[in-house]
Amino acid sequence: MTHARSERAALCDLLDRLGPGEPTLCEGWDTYDLAAHLVLRERRPDALPGIALPAMAGRTASVQRALKAKHPFPQLVDLVRKPGGVYGLLPFLDSAVNTMEYFVHHEDVRRAQPGWAPRELPADFEDLIWKRVSGMAKLMLRRSPVGVVLHRRGGGARSVVLGGAQQGPKVEVSGTASELLLFCFGRQAHSRAEMTGDAEAVERLKGSRLGM
Repeated sequence: MTHARSERAALCDLLDRLGPGEPTLCEGWDTYDLAAHLVLRERRPDALPGIALPAMAGRTASVQRALKAKHPFPQLVDLVRKPGGVYGLLPFLDSAVNTMEYFVHHEDVRRAQPGWAPRELPADFEDLIWKRVSGMAKLMLRRSPVGVVLHRRGGGARSVVLGGAQQGPKVEVSGTASELLLFCFGRQAHSRAEMTGDAEAVERLKGSRLGM
């Protein structure tokens, strides 16, 4: 089983256990909203543009609400469990596009619940995540108000220097590849990555809007 499929299955198992109305780290969304978003993302390409384009966000939100109105929560989770659209037809595309998506959303649900703890991921999964972080960090950190140096722990001495601000103090962010991914996706408050550097720069980075 690919990492994309295993994260998808684990997320769906967790959603089934928790039920609708439980918190997530996605601002304004509970578990029902997140399930509807994932179904929309794979099965309603007509509503996809609003995920990235504010001018079309109203249309996307309307379709997401309609999915919730049409489908009971368990039915939505069942739709998430099986890859839809092109991802069901092309497994390689599912792995390329959905591995990070489902890992982050799995953690969005896990880390919104009391008593959560970081998972110990397989070494090959951490390596894959680091590869994606290295490739996507410039995009994810484009709104950072300070320079950022990413240091991966547990995988050799590697770093990526990025950030929206090329001048001024830089913040060193250290952690496993998975914690760095969550940090760069805008989950700073729930990532176990550690920040060091100028105190004011660290505070600015903590409160900045990161991610895709």
